[in-house]
Amino acid sequence: MSSPLIHAFFVGRAIAEIAYEQLEAGVTNALSELGKFDAEQRENLRTFVDQVTERANREAEIAQRSHTSAIVRVDAPTDLQATIDDLRAEIAELRSELQRYRSRSV
Repeated sequence: MSSPLIHAFFVGRAIAEIAYEQLEAGVTNALSELGKFDAEQRENLRTFVDQVTERANREAEIAQRSHTSAIVRVDAPTDLQATIDDLRAEIAELRSELQRYRSRSV
């Protein structure tokens, strides 16, 4: 009678050890995958931040260049006077069109 009990004890013990080893391997693999995932996400975030920074710098540079060229245009008296003359001509043309429209409506 003690032989089957001893055998059952060792079978139970072997089951427990194997289950523990498999559980340990599963937890180790899960933590490893979690570490890989975390590293990949950090790398993706770093890449995203780099792309955003690069694009923002590029846009700021373009805006700075256009702002600088606009300042140059405004500072040039001939360009400014030509712009004013063009605007006055457009205003005169719009006034005449508005007068024609009003005279047709009445």
